[in-house]
Amino acid sequence: MEEIPQVKTNREALKRILATLVAIAGMARGTSTLPRHIYRAILLLLRPAESAVRRLIIAAARGIVVVLPPFRPRKPRTRISDTVAAYRRLGLAVNLSKEDFARYQAELKAAERRAAMPRTLSLPLLDPLKNPFRIRRRYVPNRAMPRITWLDSDARLQPLPPPSPDDPINAAKLMLRLQALGRALDDLPGQAQRFARWRARNDAVHARVKQGLEPRRPRRIWPLRGGRPPGGRLKCYDPDAKRRKNTREIDEILAHCHSMALYALDRMRSDTS
Repeated sequence: MEEIPQVKTNREALKRILATLVAIAGMARGTSTLPRHIYRAILLLLRPAESAVRRLIIAAARGIVVVLPPFRPRKPRTRISDTVAAYRRLGLAVNLSKEDFARYQAELKAAERRAAMPRTLSLPLLDPLKNPFRIRRRYVPNRAMPRITWLDSDARLQPLPPPSPDDPINAAKLMLRLQALGRALDDLPGQAQRFARWRARNDAVHARVKQGLEPRRPRRIWPLRGGRPPGGRLKCYDPDAKRRKNTREIDEILAHCHSMALYALDRMRSDTS
């Protein structure tokens, strides 16, 4: 599959930004914690970079046709390990046959292998939705903290010190996100196939719901989030975006990738209608 020139240009720019983030994080030294100011500085660039890569994947998936296998209803199968654990929590003994005991041992060994495998993370293909019930944290200054005293002593409860820019923060999840972003940029055609499979499965489920073969459940039907992309600062259709102050390179890349993704999604929708 031939790569679109605009996709290739933005991919190279995002690789350069990712290399800068990896150098700042110091992944070569194997650090597990980062100072707070470095952690937040990386997040300010990582969020829009992830949004831009998601939109590049959508633009690269235009024209890919995926043929799904025939639909087969999944048969519910309970695991013996869950049943044994539930009975043991109640303090009851469990007597298993030879076949069930062999299956129980196989499930335990499979769980041990999964726990021993190194943890990896894949780049999400869908934008995270906004939480309408999210409450922003507000830091109360020390002068507004209540002065709590005791009747039998003059000691006062001292307020907690404000967070310091040099406080160490666990960066394990941040490192996994950087690795997932690098893998997605290195294998953009594979990620495009992955998005095409998600879209084909979503359309198949929607068709089965219309036919009454499946019950209606809440599910995502649009990969992008409404409004401004996650981590973006610029309006995607602002003609004077480059003239604004405090405009970063990642903001211009995200605005371009967002417009390409919207165009690709509109073409996909018109092709299937």
